[in-house]
Amino acid sequence: MGGYRELRGPRTGAVLWSVRAEAGHRVLPDGALDLLWWRERLTVAGPDTSAVLVDAEPGEVITGLRFPPGTAAELLGVPVAELVDTRADLADLVGTRGAGPARRTDGPEELLEQVYVALWRHADPDRAALRLAAALDRQLSAGTPVAAVAAVLGVPVRSLYRTSVRAFGYGPKTLARIRRFQRALDEARRGRPLAEVAAVTGYTDQAHLTREVSRLAGLPPRRLLRG
Repeated sequence: MGGYRELRGPRTGAVLWSVRAEAGHRVLPDGALDLLWWRERLTVAGPDTSAVLVDAEPGEVITGLRFPPGTAAELLGVPVAELVDTRADLADLVGTRGAGPARRTDGPEELLEQVYVALWRHADPDRAALRLAAALDRQLSAGTPVAAVAAVLGVPVRSLYRTSVRAFGYGPKTLARIRRFQRALDEARRGRPLAEVAAVTGYTDQAHLTREVSRLAGLPPRRLLRG
């Protein structure tokens, strides 16, 4: 992705990011939901299960705020499973609840943080559910096998599944695949040979890595990394 940057929002602590689009801009699944400011609209990007090609002009800037694990369901009042592989106008989901006190002079990052704060004002979050979602995300991001996560967190497997679907839109096995895919890309971008990447990130072999990356990204690893 061309010109990508991210930072912690000074007001909310949420991850803010921006990207300057290139021709054929490809968004890869990362298990997250994002609030986007693009073409003067606020859009919610649901969790993806495969790559999305964005119809953006080269050089166009897209800015986003990444919902922390579990918060999207609490703030939007919509089951996250209904948002998988979708893009929806924020107003269609929450009406006027997301209308923050934005001024025309505010930049996109400030606007996104204001809207995020406005959503929290109308929320009644389940704090225990948010803590469990964050812990699940940390375990899977670290590569803990799904079968072991329930034991580590001390919850029944069925409860773990319900938590994953509510917080991320899909079950823990799908989320684990996406987290492993992202870890593999991080290793490969550092210049590590693909056979080693496969070994350290839990793939059976390089062929397994190539199949999984091709399914999730729409391109085999070498072509994806060249982009």
